[in-house]
Amino acid sequence: MKTAKLGLERISTLLDRLGRPQDAFPSVHIAGTNGKGSTAAMVEAGLRAARLRTGLYTSPHLVRINERVRISGEDIPDADFCAAFHSVHAVVEQLLAEERLDCHPTYFECVTAMAFEHFRRAGVERAVIEVGLGGRLDATNVITPLVAVVTPIDFDHEALLGKAAAAISAEKAGILKPGVPAVFAPQRPEAAEVLEARARELGIRVLQAGTDWRAEQVAHQGGYYRFVAHGPSGARLRAELSLAGEHQVTNALTAIAALDLVGVPHTAVEQGLRQARWPGRLEQVAEAPLILLDGAHNPAGARALARFLTVHYPGRRLWLIYAAMRDKAVEEVAGALFPLAHQVLLTRVSLLRAVSPRALETIVSHHHPHIQVTESLSEALDRARASASETDIILVTGSLFLVGEAKALLHAPRPAVD
Repeated sequence: MKTAKLGLERISTLLDRLGRPQDAFPSVHIAGTNGKGSTAAMVEAGLRAARLRTGLYTSPHLVRINERVRISGEDIPDADFCAAFHSVHAVVEQLLAEERLDCHPTYFECVTAMAFEHFRRAGVERAVIEVGLGGRLDATNVITPLVAVVTPIDFDHEALLGKAAAAISAEKAGILKPGVPAVFAPQRPEAAEVLEARARELGIRVLQAGTDWRAEQVAHQGGYYRFVAHGPSGARLRAELSLAGEHQVTNALTAIAALDLVGVPHTAVEQGLRQARWPGRLEQVAEAPLILLDGAHNPAGARALARFLTVHYPGRRLWLIYAAMRDKAVEEVAGALFPLAHQVLLTRVSLLRAVSPRALETIVSHHHPHIQVTESLSEALDRARASASETDIILVTGSLFLVGEAKALLHAPRPAVD
């Protein structure tokens, strides 16, 4: 069996046979390492507040694959998902029979084609498309958007994107296109240099979140931030964020700049920021004890989570439930989070490429004196709940896949007791 290589040839061939559904709707394209999902959610909410019929394509999903494809804030219904699947599958079989494809399209390529096809059928007026991995060779990079957005770049997926910041940044910069303005979130100097050089080569307009759009009068309550955003030519709007954490201020400025470039009224931008939802990121799912879910799977995400806990929950005992995938910077993530915990419970994700709890213990045991190993998330949650007081915090983190399992487990109906 042939192994699928990274590239745009298969997805382009597939979409061409489908009649190029990606051309049926104007879009916003978002790449980056951290914050791209939150930024995408804010941009989509702003477009929806402007009374536009929106499509939102993101990955990965937490519980159900339907979450990846949303119309006006709602997951794609099962019947529509099946219809899109059958359309794409039929075309793939035709192209394989004609030997027009080198091998079967990847899972992500197929779902991307399904999303574009469904958006066309649903009459989407504006779509927000999140890059899956990298940018240059990502299957979503067949679109020519209204604006390209790059959120903060950090280290993640180094095996595929490279271990140098410049190499990773070059992959993200691959979504930039001639004639398409861009928005850049604040970046490390080496990342900023690569992005800005590529923008100059293309001769495109760039708005910088943090300078062209900046936050003033920043305040917070209960972990949720508000500020006054000042933009070019004296533009000004009030931002009250529905997503928790100081890092969301940067994401919001990035979303504001993108929405401003596509002409969304500031009243709709303000409404969208108040209404945006992005599950699995500092999501509170229970009280007494407080249970938080956060998919901090790389060093930058872990640092942001650590800042949030330090600023907003000082002095509260933390029961930290952690699992990770093999391709993640486990040592750095543990170093940022484990010292904040009263107790660390290592567990596993139900996927083959997850690190086993025992293997995790050998890697991270020096980061905390009290580490327990559990063989399932349900066991870890039971142990934490049995020991935590009502004022403690239970945090499930380290992998979005673990967060998805936690959401499914915690929202599942409990069996009746005779």
